[in-house]
Amino acid sequence: MGPIRTLEDLFDMLRRRAFVIFWIVVLGAMVSVWVALKQQHSYESAAVLQITRPKIAGELAKSTVDGSSARRLQLIEQRLMARGSVEEIIEKFGLYGNLPLHPSEKVALLRESVLLTGVAAAREGFTDDGTISVLTITAQMPTPEQAQAVASEFASRTIELSQSSRIEQARETLLFFTDKANALTAEIAALEDEITAYRNSNNVALPGGIEMRREEISSLNTGLLEIEREQIELRRQADQTTSNQRPATAQRMLAVFEEKLATLEAQRELLLERRAALEASLQTTPEVERQLGVYERRMDQLQGELETISQRLAEAEVGFRLESSRQAERLTVIEPASLPDYPITSGRKKLALMGLVASIGMAMGVAFLMELRHPVLRSVAQMERETGLTPVVAIPLLDTRPRKRGLLDRLRGLFSRNGRGGMGASSGA
Repeated sequence: MGPIRTLEDLFDMLRRRAFVIFWIVVLGAMVSVWVALKQQHSYESAAVLQITRPKIAGELAKSTVDGSSARRLQLIEQRLMARGSVEEIIEKFGLYGNLPLHPSEKVALLRESVLLTGVAAAREGFTDDGTISVLTITAQMPTPEQAQAVASEFASRTIELSQSSRIEQARETLLFFTDKANALTAEIAALEDEITAYRNSNNVALPGGIEMRREEISSLNTGLLEIEREQIELRRQADQTTSNQRPATAQRMLAVFEEKLATLEAQRELLLERRAALEASLQTTPEVERQLGVYERRMDQLQGELETISQRLAEAEVGFRLESSRQAERLTVIEPASLPDYPITSGRKKLALMGLVASIGMAMGVAFLMELRHPVLRSVAQMERETGLTPVVAIPLLDTRPRKRGLLDRLRGLFSRNGRGGMGASSGA
């Protein structure tokens, strides 16, 4: 400790530096009291929200809102802390009206005063699915009423944003699959029209008419065979009539047979023409067959997509109904923001006392530094300790200069009695 090694040296230093110590302690105490009086109290209020599970199990009716609750709450917090939203809250409750701050500074101050804290739900297995069970919204404000109002406002806005964002996401999902299903239906109808026009332009029967035409051709062949059988029988009868009947009778009967044969021949020609037309309609070129195959594969693809989209559309409708009726995951208030009874900041008396203690410590430090800056042997004990020599006599330093003694001089003399003494020492062997 340099020249301060014993309690006697310490007390001697305190007597000599009492004037400096006194004024440092007085100034420090005054500053501490001023800071304590200027201190603004801060009150804290918290609202607790719980994330409730869906009323209907996901296996029975699944919601279309995807993603973990932690990520959704993070997006909600970002929207809550947006500049426009924060300015609305500041204007609504008249926050920081007594402070000379710019709007941007007020926004930053409110962002620092509000804290959203989530508590993770219990894990199922060994993986963390990012599910949040409880969300705590804490607000620190200069008055208890403002702390309660701001915490309640952020809680209500969080619930509203959560509900609106889930409904909006479910609605967008439903609109997407509805538009997709309508687009696929229109595309299938257009493809059917294109296939029909292509078949008509290339004289190709429709898939359902091919079987009908083939059945008709088979019926025509049967009719042709029947006509040929009847023609053969008529010719035999005509031959028999010529050989067995009289010429006049035979001539009359042959005329009848000829008339029947002509009728059958006309029917035969008509059936042949119809069969030829049907057979021609069934004949297609390889290029037409290839294009028809392309159309068929495209139709199968579109119908498969439409079936998948229709299934997703049904799920999207169920999810939208769940969100609209608030039967899916939702936020509920389990502990509303209460009016705080006490401020969270330390008391003014405590702050002033801490400042007084700090002032005393600073005064002691300044006095010690002054002693270190001017090291002087001021007592016989210090002489013996530092040099090992025992002084024969100690002569005090007397100030014989006349001077006026004012109030400060009297205080200085009171606190520095024996404080400016020096000594001269002589030693003998």
